[in-house]
Amino acid sequence: MAKNLIAKYIWIVDTIERHGSITRERLSELWKKSEYSNGEPLPRRSFYNYRNGIADTLGIDIEFNPSTYEYYIANDGTDTANKRQQWLLDSMSISGMVSGSADLSTRILLEYVPSAREFLPVIIDAMRQNHRIKFSYKSYQRANPQSGIVIEPYFVKIFNQLWYVIGYNISDKKIKTYSLDRMTKVNITDEEFVMPEGFVPEDFFADCYGITINQAEPKRITIKAEPTQAKYLRALPLHPSQQEEIHDNYSIFHYMMRNTYDLRERLLSHGSSIEVIEPPELKAQIVEEMKKAISNYTNKKKT
Repeated sequence: MAKNLIAKYIWIVDTIERHGSITRERLSELWKKSEYSNGEPLPRRSFYNYRNGIADTLGIDIEFNPSTYEYYIANDGTDTANKRQQWLLDSMSISGMVSGSADLSTRILLEYVPSAREFLPVIIDAMRQNHRIKFSYKSYQRANPQSGIVIEPYFVKIFNQLWYVIGYNISDKKIKTYSLDRMTKVNITDEEFVMPEGFVPEDFFADCYGITINQAEPKRITIKAEPTQAKYLRALPLHPSQQEEIHDNYSIFHYMMRNTYDLRERLLSHGSSIEVIEPPELKAQIVEEMKKAISNYTNKKKT
């Protein structure tokens, strides 16, 4: 019953969001065609109950415009909240479509995101309570797991199909990043913490691509892209600072970012379809990595 109710919430939110704004009468007409109505219109009382349930359960407010008699999804005016709400709406609507398409299960292929179901709820609960967490961690750079790590979880972030928790490491006395898929024995402690005054999670990686960070100052980064690759970068920008100069046979993209490991890996993944123009040190690093890659194929003895 609860699962079906959430599905109804998702349908209502998604329908209003897709229309931008909609009258209750039009919503009722669309409801009659949905899988939740049994061909019946949406009663006024039920809609108001669902509206309250959506606010309480999902934290999404459906507002009414008395001048147009239409309902719309409200936001609090902040960019961060709007992005979070849009992500939630997209996730819910896609989840609803997938769950309602069991007959097409072999034709809907999803990406695997490890670790989230087991530890993400625990970490989110710890963030909600402002309690420290304790866990063991198997770093790729260490032979053996490190146990007894205690951090103050500030925020979580997903990148390249992996969830990360970013928080203040009590022992090392600095903010560090941990991948959930390498964590074990995650527990919420009784020790409370206070978020640093003025700390904005979104600003932490503002000058970076990905999940790695360093103390270098952001620099102007310029790359040249072939027309086809330029379309991909246009559709999915590397960074919010992206600016493009379009030429006949190529495009020049400008960024203001830090030179990080994740950025270099991403640039290398594009192969010959892009060229780093500046800064010189980034270009040199990319060239060196490409030379190493070529040597793996040209310097090995035949067996």
